[in-house]
Amino acid sequence: GRLAAERLRPLTLPASKPELLPYPSAFIAMIRPYSSHLTIDIHSHILPSDIPDWKEQFGYGGFIRLEKRPDDDDYDMKRDDGTFFRTVRCNCIDPSVRLREYEACGAHVQAVSTVPVMFSYWAQPRDGLRVAEFINDRMKELAREFPNEMAPMGTLPLQDTECALSELERLAKTLQLPCVQIGSHVNDMTLDDPSLLPVFQRAAELGVSIFIHPWDMMGGQLLEKHWGKWLIGMPAETCLAASSLIFGGVLEECPDLQVCLAHGGGSFPGTIGRLEHGLRCRPDLFPPNARSPRDYLDRIYVDSLTHDVGALKNLIQMFGDERVMLGTDYPFPLGELDIGKTVHDAELPETSRARVLGGNAARFLKLDAARLCEVHNVSTV
Repeated sequence: GRLAAERLRPLTLPASKPELLPYPSAFIAMIRPYSSHLTIDIHSHILPSDIPDWKEQFGYGGFIRLEKRPDDDDYDMKRDDGTFFRTVRCNCIDPSVRLREYEACGAHVQAVSTVPVMFSYWAQPRDGLRVAEFINDRMKELAREFPNEMAPMGTLPLQDTECALSELERLAKTLQLPCVQIGSHVNDMTLDDPSLLPVFQRAAELGVSIFIHPWDMMGGQLLEKHWGKWLIGMPAETCLAASSLIFGGVLEECPDLQVCLAHGGGSFPGTIGRLEHGLRCRPDLFPPNARSPRDYLDRIYVDSLTHDVGALKNLIQMFGDERVMLGTDYPFPLGELDIGKTVHDAELPETSRARVLGGNAARFLKLDAARLCEVHNVSTV
């Protein structure tokens, strides 16, 4: 059919721009056989090609738009004042390209979420709601067209509690998306801000999981050099998010809330001893009922995106093999270019490998693992 024909359509490689080359998926398929287990990537990003001109609609700027490059299949992301943000390859836009590259790596399902710059938390609440509605509607279209290959996540206008709750209800009941991606903070609010608690409580009641991705990184000009915002600021943002949920009482107030931290939990796993010691030696700086962050490790998921076998094994030792999920950050340069490589290189026991590759993500995303295994002709997890 159409999809099969699309998968066979050859890619045009932009040899003049090696940093934008497609993943070396054909080479990967030759050197590593497909996994015999269901493989689900919990962490990947996608953009719709038809982003509206929000500046024209809302009467003020600051939003992202896409411009097709004239000489290749890539797109430039620009702010609506013309400021260049980044170039993205067609695999950030075109589902057929994504499906071919995942298939070549032996990966079966991609959980897709928007690019964090699209959160638009700074926008006026009703405008932020319209942006979220647009993104979520496009995500539902992907879920409908690729039910066995994509598990889309929604987004919420967290700058306003009522708008966020309204879209959360629609997302869960009408669109039937099982997960939302949120940022590590919302404007000047950390995730334990009282205005966000009703959203977390309702997400838990609806069974909607939360994937937390760093954005709008701290550090300012101090992190401008050496890709510092992405290499240092992002891990720190994720640690801030985790600490806010724990010490701010969100996880205590929402015992059924399912949350996942991107990028292997950022700097949170490596900082947990310091956080615990800080609570012990200065309890006066914490809420009266604050508990050690270690008490919540069996409540938190992390993805596997560490780029290091030893770090991945440490995550599994700390959180348990039922709380770590394959994540790649596809299709961006800081992602794992060979989908699942670190998990395979870790040579985990068979049961652990099956859980990390797909079993845990199927549970987090409320997917029918048995059906997906049958569709993709792999073993049950």
